[in-house]
Amino acid sequence: MGSQPGKYGRLGAVTEEQDFGYCRVKSGFAIALVAGDPILIYFDSSSVLSTLRQPVKMGASGLCADGNPAGFLDSKSTSCTRIFANLSRSCMTDPALDAASYYRDFTVLKVPVSGTIVQSMKVNVTAVAPPGAPHLRNNTCTNVVSEVIYEVEYSGTNGIQSVSVQFKVSNISGNFGSSLQQHFTLHFWSKTLSRTLPRSGNPGYITGAPLLTANNGAMQHMMEKFAPYSAKYSSGINRGVLHFGRLDSQSQSSVVHGILPSVPQDHHHNQALRNESIRCWSNIPFLTVPLSRAHGKSFAHRSELKHAKRIVVKLGSAVVTRGDECGLALGRLASIVEQVSMLQNQGREMMIVTSGAVAFGKQRLRHEILLSQSVRQALHSGQSQLKDMAIPVLEARACAAAGQSGLMALYEAMFTQYSICAAQILVTNLDFHDEQKRRNLNGTLHELLRMNIVPIINTNDAVVPPPEPNSDLQGVISVKDNDSLAARLAVEMKTDLLIVLSDVEGLFDSPPGSDDAKLIDIFYPGDQQSVTFGTKSRVGMGGMEAKVKAALWALQGGTSVVIANGTHPKISGHVITDIVEGKKVGTFFSEVKPAGPTVEQQAEMARAGGRTLAALQPEQRAEVIYRLADLLTDQREEILLANKKDLEEAENKGRLALPLLKRLSLSTSKLNSLAIGLRQIAASSQDSVGRVIRRTRIAKALELEQVTVPIGVLLVIFESRPDCLPQVSALAIASGNGLLLKGGKEAAHSNQILHHLTQEALSIHGVKDSVQLVNTREEVEDLCRLDKLIDLIIPRGSSQLVRNIQKAAKGIPVMGHSEGICHVFVDTDASVEKVTRIIRDSKCEYPAACNALETLLIHRDLLRTPLFDQIIDMLRVEQVRIHAGPKFASYLTFSPSEVKSLRTEYGDLECCIEVVDSVQEAVEHIHKYGSSHTDVIITENEQTAEFFLQHVDSACVFWNASTRFSDGYRFGLGAEVGISTSRIHARGPVGIEGLLTTKWLLRGDNHVVSDFSEHGSMKYLHESLPLPQRNTN
Repeated sequence: MGSQPGKYGRLGAVTEEQDFGYCRVKSGFAIALVAGDPILIYFDSSSVLSTLRQPVKMGASGLCADGNPAGFLDSKSTSCTRIFANLSRSCMTDPALDAASYYRDFTVLKVPVSGTIVQSMKVNVTAVAPPGAPHLRNNTCTNVVSEVIYEVEYSGTNGIQSVSVQFKVSNISGNFGSSLQQHFTLHFWSKTLSRTLPRSGNPGYITGAPLLTANNGAMQHMMEKFAPYSAKYSSGINRGVLHFGRLDSQSQSSVVHGILPSVPQDHHHNQALRNESIRCWSNIPFLTVPLSRAHGKSFAHRSELKHAKRIVVKLGSAVVTRGDECGLALGRLASIVEQVSMLQNQGREMMIVTSGAVAFGKQRLRHEILLSQSVRQALHSGQSQLKDMAIPVLEARACAAAGQSGLMALYEAMFTQYSICAAQILVTNLDFHDEQKRRNLNGTLHELLRMNIVPIINTNDAVVPPPEPNSDLQGVISVKDNDSLAARLAVEMKTDLLIVLSDVEGLFDSPPGSDDAKLIDIFYPGDQQSVTFGTKSRVGMGGMEAKVKAALWALQGGTSVVIANGTHPKISGHVITDIVEGKKVGTFFSEVKPAGPTVEQQAEMARAGGRTLAALQPEQRAEVIYRLADLLTDQREEILLANKKDLEEAENKGRLALPLLKRLSLSTSKLNSLAIGLRQIAASSQDSVGRVIRRTRIAKALELEQVTVPIGVLLVIFESRPDCLPQVSALAIASGNGLLLKGGKEAAHSNQILHHLTQEALSIHGVKDSVQLVNTREEVEDLCRLDKLIDLIIPRGSSQLVRNIQKAAKGIPVMGHSEGICHVFVDTDASVEKVTRIIRDSKCEYPAACNALETLLIHRDLLRTPLFDQIIDMLRVEQVRIHAGPKFASYLTFSPSEVKSLRTEYGDLECCIEVVDSVQEAVEHIHKYGSSHTDVIITENEQTAEFFLQHVDSACVFWNASTRFSDGYRFGLGAEVGISTSRIHARGPVGIEGLLTTKWLLRGDNHVVSDFSEHGSMKYLHESLPLPQRNTN
């Protein structure tokens, strides 16, 4: 049988041998089910839900993609836009607009119970205060569904119990091109211990999640095929022979895998079905990807950790106990429990390996000993002696026995606050060496996880035997401490991630605290020789060497490992969740070594290369830039070919909006302009580094100079702008700075060849390493934390990117602007000829630029004048969409759409028009709603213009000139690294001067400060000296 097209998608291709009526067969493995679990859910074919599949946002325009079978798989809420070619027809016929389409019934097939044939259970979707059907009135469609909120109650045994749905409705007016933004949200609920536990996302990871198919006939076909097996072999199914499938996260079609029930050889169907898995489309609209993967290989990159489903968190003694080692660090422990609960409620299976019983018991036993002292002894000892009363050395086993119950009671109380049940398991090394005990332990843990219970595991220190001979060489790690226990447990339970929390940031190449100690971001097997281990932590049995040994053993068993600090007050409150989100925390153990250097190594290479670059003669640095300019024109064809690949990939994926596509595009004219700009930089850079800007004679034979020097290492992060790479590189070369470049993946091919040409130019003077392109899967937030390696961050991209970087930067200054809300004020004395030219150029020449006009301020006296009509006609011809400010809208009977915010950067052919009464009000408006970027006045009145120029507090303020002149190239700087709106260092377009700082050089001859005291022999002169002649060639 060939492909089976559906209304909105295609079923996978099925061959005749593989056809089972509704899906195709593929090898796989999944989680076992028990009796009572649902294995099939389908909607009635008349319901819109059978085809709707929860629309998702697709493409640059964010239109609803109903045909995407993976709709709503990645998050608990989605939104998208619908555009109607004929609203009057869609209003009455489009099921996506009708609330009734969202609460039809569906049927659940459950695993057979007690030998019965497959059961079915009807679950009604109950609508809460459902609105009426959409209807058209006066060209307006009312009662249109704008938001759908599902509430799904389920249990781990019986699956989905009930479903309710609520709606929000809105009205749409107009006809052709009308649009509607729709939002879809799901909340899952589970009742645990008579309390209601909220969850986000689908419980596909919990027993009871459905295997999905598309229609009525398919379900009937499945019942007919399975009914004989179900009745005869139900006991085998009840023991877990039937396995439930999972979504294939690698497949774009997001298909479902599962394993059919095992049946005897005499059934011919079993020959085709045995050890195979079923692949089917999902058509239920609220299904998220279960957090599961084929175990056996660890994650290669941190970014993959967010896919971890089963996680072990090992809490070291230093994390759990207080600094005095008597008692628990309650605040820290509560924070850890909160993070574990959060991840558990996301659908992950969490386990904790904890220390602390000995410390908790030591605290209790010390109190008992003090209380058991006779009153007489206490009285005769005296108060001072009582404090120093000798406490006998407490045996660890006794402390553990006294502390276990209290430790578990504390965990139980904390987890109860999050409606999560916890269970205690005490183990010893013998439990892993005895095969029967090992199977029992494995079964217990699996059952606890199935019931959504967090197992808390600890070595049974009360009865732990003396250490056994080391069996690590036999391929099995011995349980000597909680590090080895956590590793052994992680491998036994096939966990995806092991998080080891200690009192150090991670693994260092030498003992932490030593002068040259560096935190190792990623550790690879075989790197042990490069690490010098120090002493153990203040408490606990294992040191860092034991942790590394356990981590490598777990890694070999297919479990990813991160060692991190669980005691630092600034990060302990989110360290676990940060690790799971893939953030650069602690040391990540990986079996996959990157092809190139790490970003830390690149930053060090850039710093060393930058210092060499700064030491070159100015003519040599200029020569490098001239060479780069020549390469841009000589290698034009190769550059444009690489850029074409980027454009094609961006268009095929549909992820970039039109303004970003324009920024991504390169052309011959752009490359020629780039080359001209680079030559300007080379010509102006002759005396940029080492230029003396102040000379002072402090005293006789004591002279002070202030000279320009590079800032150090620059990190420039840019989106969709490959032309930024040679510009910024040239400025860094001219100013002698090392440079780290992080470009967007949408421009990967273009950035690669442009960086290659940059390094080729640098090679003529042996400074190739000074400019580095970050190609690793490094998150921007992680780069912003390298405060010891990076001196300045310069973001080039959207306002959202700049805001994110400003928020993420830890101790590193950020140069740039988060928004480019530029204003043009048209005064009453404006020239008719100049107004339309300047406005057109400011808005339409390149609307995606940060220096494009966003708000047009019109003097009130110009309303209903020919000049105002000319402005509106010009904007209409240029297809600029107008939004009316509040005051402007009040003057109109029929106004354009009123602006949502006067602080909007549109970045497209859109702008806001607002009315002001005077130049003073225009200045006040700019200060209140502007971004201090670029603002313009158009007037022939010089006095008014000067008032505007002097009072507007922006980086660039112009008179009768386009906002688009706010640019480093147009200012004669050759190029710019960006436009800064900050108040210190550099402001406006930032060229070479903005990338320099200064240092002071003092030349003396046996001078000491005591000579300048009241009775000293010398006096301060503080004479200004002439500056050396500048090189103007």
